[in-house]
Amino acid sequence: MPEPDQLMTMAALLLAIGAFAGIIAGLLGVGGGIVLVPAFFYAFTVLGYGGADLMQVCVATSLATIIVTSLRSVHAHHRKGAVDWAILRGWGPGIAVGAVCGVLVVAALRTPALQAIFGTLALVVAAYLGFGRAGWRLGPAMPTGAPRAALSPIVGFLSVLMGIGGGSFGVPLMSLYNTPIHRAVATAAGFGVLIAVPSVAIFLLTAVEGAPPFTLGSVNLPAFALVIAMTLVTTPLGVRIAHAMDPGPLRRVFAAFLAVVALNMLRKAAGW
Repeated sequence: MPEPDQLMTMAALLLAIGAFAGIIAGLLGVGGGIVLVPAFFYAFTVLGYGGADLMQVCVATSLATIIVTSLRSVHAHHRKGAVDWAILRGWGPGIAVGAVCGVLVVAALRTPALQAIFGTLALVVAAYLGFGRAGWRLGPAMPTGAPRAALSPIVGFLSVLMGIGGGSFGVPLMSLYNTPIHRAVATAAGFGVLIAVPSVAIFLLTAVEGAPPFTLGSVNLPAFALVIAMTLVTTPLGVRIAHAMDPGPLRRVFAAFLAVVALNMLRKAAGW
């Protein structure tokens, strides 16, 4: 059993992480998971927990929080009529299949490999946030048939590898196919549910060695509970800030921040 002082430090770090993730999610619409995974890794490392499977715990715990935040988001967006249920029904099965495949890959990889994957994909997200343009288009509507069958599992697969929900890949994808941004954000929240629920169900049955205290399978329960508590408080604050100011410059600042985080992950993966 850890010492009380260590548990208090762990709780304080997790509360701070949850507060920051909630503000970023509400402010930029990218979802808190892209902040949570590196933040969990930093917090657990500082507290003295490491090992070959630590990134697996960070990914699984991040996905567990996404179940709650995505369900809450879908409900709120549905009340405003913003969720495109046709896209969600058409893309949902493929996304869920891709998510399950992602879990199997994550369970087979150790921390350095997962750090390298997270760092590489986070650089891609940072580049889109920093340089993407609202007018970019790949087509007039979301693909169906074979293109959808190919793309939907990729969204679920890549999201699980990073421990994130549907926003970071789903929103850009839908925007590139001419879906209005508010509808894309609302529908991507549904992607998050389809990604996180099957993934976490498997992660809860996948035990890891050297995990932080009170970890069930690969999901750290204190991190899950404290982060959820804080994001429920701070996400609306981020939304209010977003409506009060131009989020464009903030997106570029966050893109730069995310690029630094990604490069640091890649540095750690390389053993530097």
